[in-house]
Amino acid sequence: MRINRFGTTGLMVSELCLGTMTFGASGGRFRDVAGLDQSASTALVKQALDAGINFIDTANVYSEGHSEVFTGQALRDLGVRRSDVVIATKAMGMMGSGPNDAGVSRFHLMNEIDASLTRLGLDHVDLYQIHGWDSQTPIEEALRALDDIVRTGRARYIGVSNWAAWQIMKALGISDRMGLEKFASLQAYYTVAGRDLEREIVPMLQSEGLGLMVWSPLAGGLLSGKYTRAGEGQGRRASFDFPPVNKERAFDLIDAMQAIGSAKGASVAQVALAWLLYQPVVSTVIVGAKRADQLADNIAACDVTLTAEEIGQLDGLSALPPEYPGWMFAMQGPYRAKAASPRRVPD
Repeated sequence: MRINRFGTTGLMVSELCLGTMTFGASGGRFRDVAGLDQSASTALVKQALDAGINFIDTANVYSEGHSEVFTGQALRDLGVRRSDVVIATKAMGMMGSGPNDAGVSRFHLMNEIDASLTRLGLDHVDLYQIHGWDSQTPIEEALRALDDIVRTGRARYIGVSNWAAWQIMKALGISDRMGLEKFASLQAYYTVAGRDLEREIVPMLQSEGLGLMVWSPLAGGLLSGKYTRAGEGQGRRASFDFPPVNKERAFDLIDAMQAIGSAKGASVAQVALAWLLYQPVVSTVIVGAKRADQLADNIAACDVTLTAEEIGQLDGLSALPPEYPGWMFAMQGPYRAKAASPRRVPD
């Protein structure tokens, strides 16, 4: 298990992060994902830690808070030293029926960080993330609340999830101008079958130094190896077809990954995860599971080596269609690069 620097912070995190959406029982939109009891959740946490994973991600909305409860209890039952694990959680989604039970208002964030800490049984989280875009709350209000959460010791870093590049840049500018804590990371959907992130967000992350936490790296199970063009298997995708994926392109990739994996003794899922682990912008890839064998298969991706030719093959099959202004950059950029004199190099 490799350890990566988290963006440009001094925090060090494992290249895989344990996602806990499967922890707890949920009757809401996570019902097809969740379902593990405390014992099964604790077993997965132990398996992840034993494999070298030091990063665990949860959220207040996962199983209406039970995921946080199970995560915290697992750490206590296993006797995990607090400084040996990085804990992240999120807030923004509906946590009740009232008008202030969602969003990123100061009211909601201040309430939810305390509620999350109580459920986790911790005095702080290492990363506190806004879970989505709230069109009703000024960015300044949310950033001031997050800054206070850090300054009062309830979180060490702050991050964001599912925002557009312009929204993150605006927030970074406001934080810089007002002297507030800046986002350290983005949690976003990214997979070899869904590379939309590369149009605007990846260049922004590289420019500004934010770490990338990848969610749904197997495209909601589509790249798990259970699904092929010949027939779709049984699994979460059968009842919860999310995230949206260009399936024809995905099946071309699955065919290629099956061939690559067969030559290496690796599964399709392992090849898909390995492709992500080769992307320089990625700080950590979130993997979730319901069974020990699923988690073991994902962890084994860390040992899969891809050649430049294999990565090139997958890149070609998954390349995004040209889109303005990207195709203009590609046309105009080279002649400017050629105008610069070659750098001096030692004899």
